[in-house]
Amino acid sequence: MSKATGCCRGFLHYVFDYETPKTLVIPHFGVGIIFRFTQLLVVLYVVGYVCVVQKGYQDTDSVISTVTTKVKGFAFTNTSDMEPRMWDVADYVLPPQGDNSFFILTNLVVTPEQTQSHCPEVSHRPSITLGLEISPPGIRTGLCENFSTTVKTCEVFSWCPLEVDTKLPKKPVLAAAENFTVLIKNSITYPKFNFHGRNILPHINSSYLAHCEFNRLTDPDCPIFRLKRIMAEAEEDFQEMAVKGGILGILIDWSCDLDWWAGKCLPKYSFRRLDNKNPGNDFYKRADGTEERTLIKAYGIRFEVIVFGTAGKFGIVPAIVNLGAVPIVADWVMLTCMKKRDLYTKQKVTYLVESPDSEPVSALKSCVALLDCSSVLTCLLFCLLLYLIIQVAMGTTYGTQ
Repeated sequence: MSKATGCCRGFLHYVFDYETPKTLVIPHFGVGIIFRFTQLLVVLYVVGYVCVVQKGYQDTDSVISTVTTKVKGFAFTNTSDMEPRMWDVADYVLPPQGDNSFFILTNLVVTPEQTQSHCPEVSHRPSITLGLEISPPGIRTGLCENFSTTVKTCEVFSWCPLEVDTKLPKKPVLAAAENFTVLIKNSITYPKFNFHGRNILPHINSSYLAHCEFNRLTDPDCPIFRLKRIMAEAEEDFQEMAVKGGILGILIDWSCDLDWWAGKCLPKYSFRRLDNKNPGNDFYKRADGTEERTLIKAYGIRFEVIVFGTAGKFGIVPAIVNLGAVPIVADWVMLTCMKKRDLYTKQKVTYLVESPDSEPVSALKSCVALLDCSSVLTCLLFCLLLYLIIQVAMGTTYGTQ
């Protein structure tokens, strides 16, 4: 027999030889203690951590979400830089639409009656005080002008007078914004489980929305939030944050266990500041006409609505994978870590050697001889039942909210 034929036959044996577990009883008290202790550790891990804590018997899916927001509120201002003004949503929500976010203007620096003319550059700019190469706010003419009685700066052609953003009010101009409210509409789906939900629950109607306001203790289901309460939940002071602005996250957690009643799958709200407390958001509004304008540098708070969550439901495949690990780990310890592992391996694995005097039969006859009709029918029925269970488990609709 050639070497190539032997290699080919060895490969075929490696691929197609049938292996079946064999029970090996070792009558040794010490080995039995180690074996049961290993089983106990694996059972505690699988049942306590994998099943109870991580719910490893469940199939999982990630949430898909859409969010819309609607802000309401009015504010009145009367400052030296601006005439008395009433602010509504069109004025303080900038820009009007955002991707799962909205911006509330809270403070501003106003430079009124700007015209295109010549004026001295502002002396406190870093390019003046530190000698840094920063683009000027206009075109330098090459002349020097008196910025003050003691300071001379370059003359520029720009919108004059130039903006002086160091004159930021220490108290926010729109301090009343803390009493504004925002309605958040959030719809979610778990496509793998055909589950749909939204944060406006079935018992919420228009009359309820007209009077409710989110409160974690008394009204946790209301989707209308007062900005001051959002700040308090995030352990931030609204008036302090409103001076220079910031970014605050509204987190909606849709983590659900769909093995239970789907009506218990409800959103959980939390709030957290996301920036480093040193933001600056610039928005500019153009006044009427092209020869004169009022420049407004706006500061405010950006609210980011972040939706996340994972749903779990019993799955036959992860359950078998996780719960079937106990005997495998115990056998591995016995055959790998014990002192007499070679003896145990020798007794555990036995190769069947047929007698040379046995009558040769064809491969087809050998397969037929090894099969039993009743066993085959039982296996087919079991496979069919298992398939139906999987289809029912994966395709069941758990209701909608």
